[in-house]
Amino acid sequence: MADIDLQTILDVATEAAYVAGRRTLAYFDTGVPVETKADNTPVTRADREAEEIIRARIARYFPGHSILGEEHGQVSGDPDYKWLIDPIDGTKAFIRGVPFYGTLIGVLVRGQPAVGVAYLPALDEMLAAAAGRGCRRNGRPVRVSTVARLEEAALMVTSVRDAMKRSDAYERLAARTKLQRTWGDCYGYVLVATGRAEIAIDPVMNPWDCGPFVTILQEAGGHFTNWTGEPTVWGPDAVATNAALHEQVLDILRSEKRR
Repeated sequence: MADIDLQTILDVATEAAYVAGRRTLAYFDTGVPVETKADNTPVTRADREAEEIIRARIARYFPGHSILGEEHGQVSGDPDYKWLIDPIDGTKAFIRGVPFYGTLIGVLVRGQPAVGVAYLPALDEMLAAAAGRGCRRNGRPVRVSTVARLEEAALMVTSVRDAMKRSDAYERLAARTKLQRTWGDCYGYVLVATGRAEIAIDPVMNPWDCGPFVTILQEAGGHFTNWTGEPTVWGPDAVATNAALHEQVLDILRSEKRR
């Protein structure tokens, strides 16, 4: 298959995330029925329908591409192009009517993160990036912050309990940083990419959770890696930082004391 321009992929991913994200709003804050999956996480009609919309868009424009989605699994195809889909990242927030959830799409080209889109439907905030093309929020360029001291940084985490269950890393970061908030799931990483926070961490991540963020953070001038410093969508954990703080944060994460 001939190479496909990244801008074309980004355009399709952005459109797909927007249409699917708007569909979730039909169920947002409505008391939509919630099911529990085998891994004990919640799912709703909104999750499934949004992923179906994204898959249909991919099939229309790139029918031979590979797809891995949270709700509908894997479709084999051209290994040079792999789409990662999380139709609602933050389902627990979504079902409680909290607007900090997102529709995530990432695309790997020959195994490397190349396109990333994170759309926050309830906030109508679109973050889109492609390798070498910068990162934009609702069409305007964005960058990470320039904060260079941990003592001035804002730290985001999805679940304090889960982070503390793993090791002492979160407590050590919390003790050094100025502000700590559980504006988590994808929203924490969006905040770092747009300069509104400096650090976001999670002790457990799936590839669809990470899909867009290597590209988004790199194009915004920051970093998205696992806790050992590898820029990857494959986890098993994740940390995002601005450029100035990455090594300081990694030093703390690498020296964690496991529980």
